[in-house]
Amino acid sequence: MAAAAEEEGRAPTKYVLITGGVVSGLGKGVTASSVGVVLKSCGLRVTCIKIDPYLNTDAGTMSPFEHGEVFVLDDGGEVDLDLGNYERFLDVTLTRENNITTGKIYQSVIEKERKGDYLGKTVQVVPHVTDEIKQWIQSVSSVPVDGQTRPADVCVIELGGTVALRQLSFSLGKDNFCLIHVSLVPVLGVVGEQKTKPTQHSVRELRALGLTPDLLACRSAQPLIGSAKEKLSQFCHVPVENILNIHDVPNIWHVPLILRNQKAHEAIIKQLNLSRSAGPPELRDWTLMAESYDNLSTSVKIALVGKYTNLSDSYLSVVKALLHASVACSQKPSIQWVSASDLEDAAAASAPDAHAKAWETLKGSSCILIPGGFGDRGISGMILAAKYARENKVPYLGICLGMQISVIEMSRHVLGLGNADSEEFNTDTSGRVVMYMPEVSKTHMGNTMRLGCRRTFFRKPDCLTSKLYGNPPHVDERHRHRYEVNPSFVPMLENAGLQFVGCDESGNRMEIVELQDHPFYIGVQFHPEFKSRPRKPSPPFTGLILAATEHMRTLTNVSNGDAGASE
Repeated sequence: MAAAAEEEGRAPTKYVLITGGVVSGLGKGVTASSVGVVLKSCGLRVTCIKIDPYLNTDAGTMSPFEHGEVFVLDDGGEVDLDLGNYERFLDVTLTRENNITTGKIYQSVIEKERKGDYLGKTVQVVPHVTDEIKQWIQSVSSVPVDGQTRPADVCVIELGGTVALRQLSFSLGKDNFCLIHVSLVPVLGVVGEQKTKPTQHSVRELRALGLTPDLLACRSAQPLIGSAKEKLSQFCHVPVENILNIHDVPNIWHVPLILRNQKAHEAIIKQLNLSRSAGPPELRDWTLMAESYDNLSTSVKIALVGKYTNLSDSYLSVVKALLHASVACSQKPSIQWVSASDLEDAAAASAPDAHAKAWETLKGSSCILIPGGFGDRGISGMILAAKYARENKVPYLGICLGMQISVIEMSRHVLGLGNADSEEFNTDTSGRVVMYMPEVSKTHMGNTMRLGCRRTFFRKPDCLTSKLYGNPPHVDERHRHRYEVNPSFVPMLENAGLQFVGCDESGNRMEIVELQDHPFYIGVQFHPEFKSRPRKPSPPFTGLILAATEHMRTLTNVSNGDAGASE
């Protein structure tokens, strides 16, 4: 690949590999994203790849409790949540190929074997599987993700395996490969001494696998002291100036600034021989964003009523979108986690304390958000939350399932259709106000939904949602759903005040609902959180925060995209 690039008269893509050790959950994803931000601020073009060791071909069928949210890309790829971090930090648009899994690799190798591509050879992990990984990485890294036509200067890879990357490092050469190892430096006991031994062992294991770190990124609660750095340098054979310390910070937007202050960019650029292409880092806007959040003094309480509230990563993109919108409105988001099951009438008898606490939290919040989800657990609680928001004029945003919940709630309590339900929860009901999409498979779960970026047209140009987006004729947002509003019930619901203001190109698939005579009650079939960025907050989320903080004049006078940007 490097030779091919030189023949085309362009510099080959360089690679920064991020590995992790000691314990999981150290923040490899944030580190990879932050390295990308710093390199991008130096004028380099950056792309990212996440390598996961599991046998699933993608993240689409994985439980949110076990793996966190499934992030959806423009091309419909269902991928690891870290790709969401990459897109948000770097403001790029990745593809499904940027998430490599062991399952994808084995599937590709087996398909090639079946076609006879290996000419009868015995197919083995080495070299066939490892070669496939190398080829995949080099192929994906050559695809532009920033709207330009030329490949990126640097590809940041977050790693979950090592063998193929050892071979990639060898084939590329030192000038094209930089390895950053993320490790933990804990403080044990009352003495408060920073312990370097776990990192020493982690580096030793990495070396045994044939990979040698060029930089260490040490995670710690407090800044690393000089003696700890010197000990790490001595025993890990890494220069002191290449030992970075990512200590705890008020918000993760500070991490790129920490790396810049420790001159991480200089070490990486020197290792990759990119001095001619890179300039000094320009992070003034990023610094302003990080510091402005720290200086915010008021907060807004947002009740997030969901099914997976015990693991906040299940709703990571929703949380980030609320953060982006709140900061744009000069607020700190105070997310109040409400388990939908605790709101249900049955919980009053089985778990009275949890039931009372859930309702107290809901009623004490300035707005209510119901995100996406699958399955019937907690649905009754969500319907009650939507009913409370409607009747008490509390700002409400329903996303995907949350929009369908608002349709069911209105059908039951306003239209009087007591049997109104979704086909997902009750296949026998005659009040099927939400139905299975006819083109979707009922036998296979993976990659069979309506996925990726789809166009939504505004049926009513003067609607509130259109104003939030800046009055365009249509918007492009990402989708992930199997069910849709039954168009047979749309006229009845509109006569009752629930207006369907957005639809797909056919005019039959409903995408956006708004409730008349309510300060802010919006449901969207798509997932606007997936395209939210720190300095480009999602318009529906911005509208929710504006409504919650009673900035109604700003909300109703939105035009030209003002609510959708915080530049």
